[in-house]
Amino acid sequence: MTSFAPDSLVLNRKLPLWYQVSQSLRASILGRTPEASLRLPTEEQLAQHYGVSVLTMRQALKELEEEGLISRHRRRGTFIEPGARRGAPRRLLGSIDAIVAQQSGEHTTILDHGPEPVPGELTEYFPGAAEVVMYRRLRCDGDSGEPTNWAENALHPDVAAGLDLADLERWPMTKVLRDALGVRISRITDTVEARLADPRTAELLRVPLLSPILHYTGVTYDEAGRVVDVARIRYRGDRFSFSVTLDAAE
Repeated sequence: MTSFAPDSLVLNRKLPLWYQVSQSLRASILGRTPEASLRLPTEEQLAQHYGVSVLTMRQALKELEEEGLISRHRRRGTFIEPGARRGAPRRLLGSIDAIVAQQSGEHTTILDHGPEPVPGELTEYFPGAAEVVMYRRLRCDGDSGEPTNWAENALHPDVAAGLDLADLERWPMTKVLRDALGVRISRITDTVEARLADPRTAELLRVPLLSPILHYTGVTYDEAGRVVDVARIRYRGDRFSFSVTLDAAE
């Protein structure tokens, strides 16, 4: 059995540190390999890993404990709950790690991928480009195997050139872009709207035709302001909720 190793994290000083740490650790927990240990490193080790105080780490762990992802036992340590799974809704405070965490913990199947002409509705995001590289994936619940959403990502060709499909089967696209491809993400704009299931969505998600779904569009920009990815994700309306908390600026 391999030990549990949390992902690295670049802290954003504009957001609460405990929140960023909890979201990063949450994504690591939900995206862990099946053979990874359920035992977490100590508070001190985790605090050192993330570069925060033990008090901050303790607050982050408390958030995950309240969600039911971990359990803490005096003298024994902190353990991942074997049945830990994605809950909803959660707070999103503008953290990329929050987006990664939201998309983690599900089994992913790549449906198809390859270069295609830029879809008409996406030309504004890829000005001057003749084509994009499309990736279509189906995500299913890790326990029941029930489909929860299917995703369609349009990537700039020069970004897609370095993408490894094995990474995309294991991680959400946002994590692949940032951690595997080294894209310096500056911002992601999110839009969520109610729609009716079209024939392909109804077939993939196993829902009635024209039943309600949630349609998410996420546009990812690099530090130069260029769009590197446009994600369009169709969620089953009975399996997903979206919650945003806006904190007043200090």
